[in-house]
Amino acid sequence: MTTAGLVLAGAKGESAAEGMVAISRFRLANGLDVVVIPDHRTPVVTHMIWYRAGAADEPRGKTGIAHFLEHLMFKGTKSHPEGEFSRLVAELGGEENAFTSNDYTAYFQRVAKQHLRKMMEFEADRMRGLVLSDAVVDPEREVVLEERRMRTDSVPASQLGEAMSAAAFVNHPYGAPIIGWKPEIESLNRADALAFYQRFYAPNNAILIIAGDVEAEEVRALAEKTYGKNKPTRDLPARVRPKEPDPVAARKIVLSDQRVEQPVLQRMYLTPSYTTAKPGEAEALDILAQAMGAQSTGRLNQRLVLERKLAVSASAWYSGTALDDHLFGIYAVPAQGVTLEDLEDALDETLAEMAETGFSDAELARAKTRLMADAIYQRDSQSALARNFGAALSTGLTAEQVIEWPGLIERVPGSAVKEALHWLVKKRSVTGYLEGIAP
Repeated sequence: MTTAGLVLAGAKGESAAEGMVAISRFRLANGLDVVVIPDHRTPVVTHMIWYRAGAADEPRGKTGIAHFLEHLMFKGTKSHPEGEFSRLVAELGGEENAFTSNDYTAYFQRVAKQHLRKMMEFEADRMRGLVLSDAVVDPEREVVLEERRMRTDSVPASQLGEAMSAAAFVNHPYGAPIIGWKPEIESLNRADALAFYQRFYAPNNAILIIAGDVEAEEVRALAEKTYGKNKPTRDLPARVRPKEPDPVAARKIVLSDQRVEQPVLQRMYLTPSYTTAKPGEAEALDILAQAMGAQSTGRLNQRLVLERKLAVSASAWYSGTALDDHLFGIYAVPAQGVTLEDLEDALDETLAEMAETGFSDAELARAKTRLMADAIYQRDSQSALARNFGAALSTGLTAEQVIEWPGLIERVPGSAVKEALHWLVKKRSVTGYLEGIAP
């Protein structure tokens, strides 16, 4: 879950409240998990396939291979040469894309409902039929390196974020950038891509999400005829990652660059995720991020921006949708003439105040209302519905947990939100300064 929360939904066959989205879920004989989210407002469908394999599942020394393979998945199969799938989607007036995270890689298309079977045929084909040669792999590696140069190496804020993540995770692979470290990207090759593909891209390691103008039984029939033909991987490896030890010392990262026009203060804390947290703990962290970081009413904005005028903005976020422990973050931009050191001192004072007093009933009610409203608004988007279920199921959660999330948020007591502040102690943190220097 993120600070925007998960989707408000009810399960088919269960006593879902009026206005909730009725979902169906089932599993094919080859192990493919399927979730169907009917949405009959328009004759359109969103088709997504999620693989339980991301950057944190990469072999040591091969950072970036999950993202690199995402690129290579568009290079064609024996049945469909490079570009055919994308051309078809464009000709049908549809949309397509893909994305890689620490814990999953996903591919999606959005098309008119009558074209769903064709999308499923193409996607099922490249689940097992990808064909790669050095002639397509080597140029694509240069594309990825250029992407890294543009998005990270040339952007000081991105460089700081990358350095902070590396400091936050001293042992866990979450510390490596999803795009990969440059020296390791440069060494990635066809054999690396195929090894990762053959290990993880299988029906019994995937989740099919269909949202749109469909019913469960028609999706089941189409899934059997397309994805159902793919054989599962025997002895699929367990997702066991190196464990992150409890932090014992606060860390600070300072990045000075003449391209920086506006200094920034950031902080990251190692916290439980929805998958690793105790019952109610992650929901409390979600509410805490909202109560602290809301743009106008959050405690950070009230103290640092409006009252003390030390910052021009201040916010917080919780990255709780993860298979392992992940991060809670704070972001603040100092006002003119305010040093990052002074702003950090004020931030620590505000955190100490929250730890002592907690939050008022009004603050908690606003935070919960905002989370619930965001969840309701997401019901208007097929892609948001599909993404919420896909991300949750790919990181060890269940459809039931997605469905029950709004009610769980409502029931979190103020004492639990205050208790969640015990995760925000200095020794669990990495503080980042982004500052300019004279040319």
